[in-house]
Amino acid sequence: MHRVVALALPNVVAFDLSVPAQVFGRYESPYAFEACAQRAGRVPTTTGFSVHVDRGLEALAEADTVIVPGFDPPAWEIPGAVLAALRVAHARGARVGSICTRAFALAEAGLLDGRRATTHWAYAQRLARMYPAVEVDAEVLYVDEGDVVTSAGVAAGIDLCLHLVRRDAGAQVANAIARQIVVAPHRDGGQAQFVDAPVPGDDDRRLALTRAWALDRLREPLTVAAMARHAGCSERTFARRFRSETGTTPLQWLLRERVLHARRLLEATDLPIEDVACEAGFGTAASLRTHFRRSTATAPLAYRRTFRGRAPA
Repeated sequence: MHRVVALALPNVVAFDLSVPAQVFGRYESPYAFEACAQRAGRVPTTTGFSVHVDRGLEALAEADTVIVPGFDPPAWEIPGAVLAALRVAHARGARVGSICTRAFALAEAGLLDGRRATTHWAYAQRLARMYPAVEVDAEVLYVDEGDVVTSAGVAAGIDLCLHLVRRDAGAQVANAIARQIVVAPHRDGGQAQFVDAPVPGDDDRRLALTRAWALDRLREPLTVAAMARHAGCSERTFARRFRSETGTTPLQWLLRERVLHARRLLEATDLPIEDVACEAGFGTAASLRTHFRRSTATAPLAYRRTFRGRAPA
């Protein structure tokens, strides 16, 4: 069993603490979950109640993955014993991750030096200012650096934890847990944290219909001009409205959806790579490999071997 330990420190955000508990601790999976604190006992949360944990920092010595949930922003100071325990856990091979503002704890421990990381968009500038050795990306939901992972605020913690399940045990296990907790099985880490989208008007609803129309035609050679015609507006107006609503360009969105469709086909079918490329709209296996590697940092066949049909240990 892969042991996951959530480190709850004073003023922990209760929702952030509940996320790893739900994902790793409640459903049939290859994980064993527990929470710890600096010392066993009561830990105050940001929402007016305390939680009781049975173990102190000694629990980190047994962890395969350590998750540090977010905390109230005024409580920036992190005890030296906590920082030392995080460093020791990471040095012996544990994967260490943070949800929301606890990226500051990993940064203070030196675990983010020379790495990409993210946190809640409202505190990203502060993280970058306090820790210039960290490459802070305020735009994404989560960042996976292998043995160190970070997520943005609140619900992005769910995305990060499901991503780790997907990485460890495969898409089948991650999807089953996602169904149990009634969330989308996968949101890509590179998705924007915040999109400035007003309440949809008639034009915005038309763009939603155009996106649905495009998703039904991914294998076809779609263009921005064709999508704009479907939406009933000029290419320039379509591109502007599309970015305002989704936070990305039509072509970037289309490419991301094609990669996601290719991933689903690799996970759920035995189609040859050439057929996957055609079904996802890439045309050739070479084009699929190029865009797939750029998006996922792996090759299609390696992805299939990693994620197809893996069951809990």
